[in-house]
Amino acid sequence: MEERIMKSAASHSDESYQKANQYLDRLNHAPYLTIFAWILGMLCLFTFIILIGVF
Repeated sequence: MEERIMKSAASHSDESYQKANQYLDRLNHAPYLTIFAWILGMLCLFTFIILIGVF
């Protein structure tokens, strides 16, 4: 009886882990484009503020 309970619990968690892993595999793990765009935007904003401050 204990084996059956353990087996059903293990199979249930395996299914949920498999669904979670499939979802995570579809996600972009490293959004390099977003990071690059944010850094470029901050650099442009910093440059703009410096140029406005000079004049």
